[in-house]
Amino acid sequence: MAVLVTGGLGYVGSHAVKQLVDRGEQVISLDNLIFGHKEAACGSEIVIGDIGDKELLRKVFTDYKIDSVMHFAGFRDVGESVADPQKYYINNISNSIAMLEVILEFGIKMMIFSSSAATFGEPEIVPIPEDHPKNPTNPYGRTKLQLEEILKEYEHAYGLRSVSMRYFNASGADPSGLIGEDHKPENHLIPLILQVALGQRESIKIFGNNWPTKDGTCVRDYVHVTDLAQAHLLALDALRKGKETTAYNLGNGSGYSVLEVIQVAEEVSGKKINAINDDRRAGDPAVLVASSEKITKELGWDPKFPDLKTIVQTAWNWHSNHPNGYGGK
Repeated sequence: MAVLVTGGLGYVGSHAVKQLVDRGEQVISLDNLIFGHKEAACGSEIVIGDIGDKELLRKVFTDYKIDSVMHFAGFRDVGESVADPQKYYINNISNSIAMLEVILEFGIKMMIFSSSAATFGEPEIVPIPEDHPKNPTNPYGRTKLQLEEILKEYEHAYGLRSVSMRYFNASGADPSGLIGEDHKPENHLIPLILQVALGQRESIKIFGNNWPTKDGTCVRDYVHVTDLAQAHLLALDALRKGKETTAYNLGNGSGYSVLEVIQVAEEVSGKKINAINDDRRAGDPAVLVASSEKITKELGWDPKFPDLKTIVQTAWNWHSNHPNGYGGK
């Protein structure tokens, strides 16, 4: 049986694809190449297209014996979702429902969904457990939460069992150096800092230096992308053994401040990072840290790269060897 991975040529998706291929799974990567890169296929079979194209999906499910779907495809920019919510509701919700229609047609009963910590909104408890109140503060977070709720209903109505994975800050790159993070435009902190180290950017902005944290800068939970991918394989194995629909938080359970990330990046790269203080961004919480006790207890998830220096080192290895991303050296 094969695994269909939507968004399989993107950042997190490609890391899951690599691990699936490495363990001998047949993998079909469906990607529209808005964010994905053919060079990140990692031995999977590539299908170029959109999750909202039901005829294409029917052909894929006809051509391959697929038993499960990993759903990474979606728009993910919080600021853009506020400026253009329709784009997010059409792609993240409407197109996903179109895909689900075909999944049901072909009797697929297992799905893993790439969700987000944005489903929680402002945290009331830190570290954040799965049952924390969910009050998303932007359309992006609402689309993730809405699809989680839709998937719960699909299990009750149609027997489609699913696991929703709520990422905190996906970071780093595969230790092999073959795949990594290549977003255009980039809005993740670690690659933005490393672009300064590479001379591609003059400075990095720190949005607020008077937060109620140890050094006044925001604290976030950075989790290595390879560890995220491993969690998806554990979830797939659990679904194949009959696991019922659930959701897991994926983080390291400890947070690092913006200044700490900058300091580690300077240490790893050997470069001075020019950081500029700027105003706080509306809606930014001071601290976002996950509790991942549930997936550790239920699936035995054991992150192999929890250390910030290791996370930044693997990112630096990728970016310094691929300064133009997949576009060449």
